[in-house]
Amino acid sequence: MKTAHLIKEAGYYANICGDLAELERQIASGAGLAIIADEAIRDADLTGLTRWLNEQPSWSDFPIVLMSEGGGPERNPDAARLGRALGNVTFIERPFHPNSLVSLVASAVRGRRRQYQSRAILEDLTESEGLLQTAVNAGHLGALELHMPDFELEASATCKRFFGRAADEPFTYQDLLDAVHPDDRDRRRETVEHTLRTGEDYKIEYRNIWSDGTRHWVDVRARAVRRPDGSIKSLVGVCSDITARKTAEIEREALLAQLAAERTALAELTATLEHRVEQRTADLMKEVAARERAQEQLRHAQKMEAIGQLTGGVAHDFNNLLMAVMGNLDLLRKRMPKDPRLHRLVEGALQGAERGASLTQRLLAFARQQDLRAVPVDLGALVRDMSDLLERSLGPRIALRLDIPEALPPACVDTNQLELAILNLAINARDAMPDGGSIEIKLVAWQAKSDPSLRPGNYLKLSVVDTGTGMAPDVLKRAIEPFFSSKPVGKGTGLGLSMAHGLAVQLGGALQLASTVGQGTTATLVLPVATAAPELESPVPAAQKVKRSAVILFVDDDPLIAMSTTEMLEDLGHRVIGANSGLRALEILRSDQPIDLMMTDHMMPGMSGIELVAASR
Repeated sequence: MKTAHLIKEAGYYANICGDLAELERQIASGAGLAIIADEAIRDADLTGLTRWLNEQPSWSDFPIVLMSEGGGPERNPDAARLGRALGNVTFIERPFHPNSLVSLVASAVRGRRRQYQSRAILEDLTESEGLLQTAVNAGHLGALELHMPDFELEASATCKRFFGRAADEPFTYQDLLDAVHPDDRDRRRETVEHTLRTGEDYKIEYRNIWSDGTRHWVDVRARAVRRPDGSIKSLVGVCSDITARKTAEIEREALLAQLAAERTALAELTATLEHRVEQRTADLMKEVAARERAQEQLRHAQKMEAIGQLTGGVAHDFNNLLMAVMGNLDLLRKRMPKDPRLHRLVEGALQGAERGASLTQRLLAFARQQDLRAVPVDLGALVRDMSDLLERSLGPRIALRLDIPEALPPACVDTNQLELAILNLAINARDAMPDGGSIEIKLVAWQAKSDPSLRPGNYLKLSVVDTGTGMAPDVLKRAIEPFFSSKPVGKGTGLGLSMAHGLAVQLGGALQLASTVGQGTTATLVLPVATAAPELESPVPAAQKVKRSAVILFVDDDPLIAMSTTEMLEDLGHRVIGANSGLRALEILRSDQPIDLMMTDHMMPGMSGIELVAASR
């Protein structure tokens, strides 16, 4: 009873179990730890308890505090026997100091909470892996990994099927090489060597010959996974069977060639058309039918290509999920206990997520609204500070010039977003000068009076001027539309000018474009002048020495945040009293417990942090 009273005073729940059966029920229902007196179980039948402990899942290691009068396992054989039987046991010798017991309980509860966190993460990982596998299955993709430097091949059952092999049949790298069509072997080998030499993505389509002599096409894509020293550890990727598409393309080319030949023959017969009208009528009808079949096959091929592009877009969205999974896995790997089994599970999940990430690229999403922190900024200093970055991004064939007058007023902008917009405009200008040229960045003060898109007032114009190819009038009209791009496919997203326009409008300005074909383009960000002076960077205050430990009341309804913050405060040498609501905090404040400082969350159910502060005062 005294022990339970001490635990309750420390802020924990404590249930007293009259026998082992009740103890087993409490443990199974989710208890944080068990505190057992050794005389209570010295001669008891521990079969049920040890069975539960031995059968608990891999993430679980239930903590037990064993109170002993004869000392720990070094001096007490019974304690040693019980420690071996119960597993995760911490001994405390009676009589003990109350603080020692509370410290043991706090440590055990924290450990148990981490175990539940590990369980939640493992469940999330299982769900994420299932989603990834569903995506791969939906795309009819086979997975493969080629380990370096011994060229050891791992291939999924679907991948083996694309090479004419059964799921349970061995499939080595040499088997793959032997299956490649002789006419495609050199091209495939050169592509592999190029990837291993440069680290670029591996992309190739080639034929392979099955054991029954039939020819099939595969599309293989892979990405290099590197070791910490930078060397290539493996190539991880996917393959798909494109025999149907290739067959359709070959048939289409044959039909187009046939149509061309028939057109030639038709031209030759034109001279004698009057004498052969009746004879050629039937031939022309056949030609029309063949042409319609060819067009139908062409439409089908185009439809298949569109479906392929849609599948690629869906696959890109999985990249975001995979990056989140990989980031959390990496944090977990750094912070979890040194349990080899858990490390193997996390490493395996990381490898699986990395394989998935190497198969997908995320389609860039356009978001017009952003959270901005607009403050007074010296634009001249900002552009000068960016000059090194701009020169590196533009390359040696582009000359960069700055025209920045002195004593310009500050502008009201978000520094980070404006830097990205300037970099976007400069890169657009660079891409418009494939043979080299010059870019000039100019700053001028300007006053808006009758511009319908701007409020009257003072502005700064930041212009990026290039000597590139320029834009035609119809292209210039659509230049700021989201996803519109005049660049070749794969060379741009169509979001750069649109994002710069959205930023300028949010800041209360505008984006102005002027361009002439063959003479270049001027992109101007019109930005409002700030009414205050630029903020100066204040020196970082010197850290003050903590002279004593404080008693801190910490209030937060989120158990994960509460646990991590409590651990940080205790690591700094303070004593923390936790409360999960404003009402509970008020109860503690009204007690005799001395409190030096209260830290509280703001958004809490029932009573907000502001309301708690008012009630506390």
